Amino acid sequence: MAKRYIAIWFRHLLTDWYIRKHPDCGNLPLVFSINQRGKQVITATSKKTEDAGIYMGMAVADAKAIFPELQVTAYTPDQEHTLLNALGQWCIRYSPVVAIDQPDGLLIDASGCAHLWGGEQNYLTEIILKLKAYGYDVRGAMADTIGTAWAVSRYSSDTIIVAGGFERKALRPLPPASLRLEEALLAKLQQLGFHKIEDFIHLPLNALKRRFGQVFILRLKQALGAEREDIIPIGVPPVYEERLSSQDPIKTAKAIIIALTNLLDVICHKLQQEGKGIRTATLLCYRIDDQVVQITIGTNGASNNAAHLLKLFELKIPTLAPGPGIDLFILQASLVEDVIAAQEKIWSATGSADNNITKLLDRIESKIGVGSVKRYQVVEHYWPEMSVQVIGVKEEQKMMNAGDNKEQVNLLQDKNLLLNLSTPRPEKLLPTPLPIEVTAPIPDYPPMNFRFLGRLHEIKKADGPERIEREWWLDDGEHRDYYIVEDAAGRRYWIFRLGHYAVNQSQWFIHGFFA
Repeated sequence: MAKRYIAIWFRHLLTDWYIRKHPDCGNLPLVFSINQRGKQVITATSKKTEDAGIYMGMAVADAKAIFPELQVTAYTPDQEHTLLNALGQWCIRYSPVVAIDQPDGLLIDASGCAHLWGGEQNYLTEIILKLKAYGYDVRGAMADTIGTAWAVSRYSSDTIIVAGGFERKALRPLPPASLRLEEALLAKLQQLGFHKIEDFIHLPLNALKRRFGQVFILRLKQALGAEREDIIPIGVPPVYEERLSSQDPIKTAKAIIIALTNLLDVICHKLQQEGKGIRTATLLCYRIDDQVVQITIGTNGASNNAAHLLKLFELKIPTLAPGPGIDLFILQASLVEDVIAAQEKIWSATGSADNNITKLLDRIESKIGVGSVKRYQVVEHYWPEMSVQVIGVKEEQKMMNAGDNKEQVNLLQDKNLLLNLSTPRPEKLLPTPLPIEVTAPIPDYPPMNFRFLGRLHEIKKADGPERIEREWWLDDGEHRDYYIVEDAAGRRYWIFRLGHYAVNQSQWFIHGFFA
């Protein structure tokens, strides 16, 4: 597929933006200025001030001599970049690859996009008209090369589409400045009488290189397509993305589902061919009022099952606000992983059951939130608060699928580690043990009572001690002697003494509660 690029030139970027924010300033002569060596210098002009002969680099004092009512606004560094970035994000509805062309332009990789708008003419016209409707004075051009599109957009009088292979013809009547050359080189060309590209484009490249240097040749070759030129997009476009435009605005949930079904069928077919599946996907809906609404789904395992993914999206479609209507849908698979095909035994339903559980968890998380379903994961530590951790189902699945983490998988499957504990464990374990006051008779005996949160608990039954040693290779300190105790009200607690018994010096803590 041949590459096609669009260059957009904002002729009065900052002043158009300012007038858009302050409509009452639309008829005023407006400029932006910055302080340079104690003098206010103009950095941006409006169409009205430009037509009056005011130009960038001119002193504000001189400009006010022409326009006493001149409206001067302070210029902020990087102001253009911030504005172009916002405009570029808006242009992503027309192409996934949009780049900033400092200081006053955008570049769009339009390859394979124009057919969605009925052809290149409709495509480029809509972009330009939309930007003009926002109050920006813009020009645009489309060509096979970035250099030609840039040159034509800035040095031709109208929006132009250069057909493939006609770059040389489009460049011939343009001035050398359209090749993005430095001022010193342009002055040299002017002195030699090269006022248009047609004056030197027919000359041998070796002769031009000796006279004007490598940069000159590079820019000329880039414009003609003989040298590659890449653009740096605003955001990294997802590898898996599908678009669907609509001639009529879509407002109903049923129509959204139809559009989404078509997008999922296409993207899942590609993923199936590559053995990959979706973990996270987003549906971007571009409304005709230029608002963007979106919904995102996540899966607990890589899936390229279009029907299953559609069910997840359907749960969230009611949250979409179509407003006056949606005219463009973009489906992005932002996180994709390899699909691991489980080998099932004959007559075994385990594989299909696991798959159904995964789908069920996907639907639950789609309703109540991604990452809301969690489980306890056993960890090899002696200290109770360190022996388990809460993980999401996705993390568990990833661990189970990791072929190089066999020790962890064995740990998950070790029933002895989970069940054959010497004593029961509390249903509720405090993340950090809390100090308590106790009355204990003699060493290795459970306390007679303890005070917790200001309340005294009389102990009727007790079991213990169970000694748990500290992991000396991790930190220093004493062991713990745990007791299961029951108070007069029948409530059971897990408490421990830190270290050996010492009169009036022992430290006691509560660590958990039994059912």
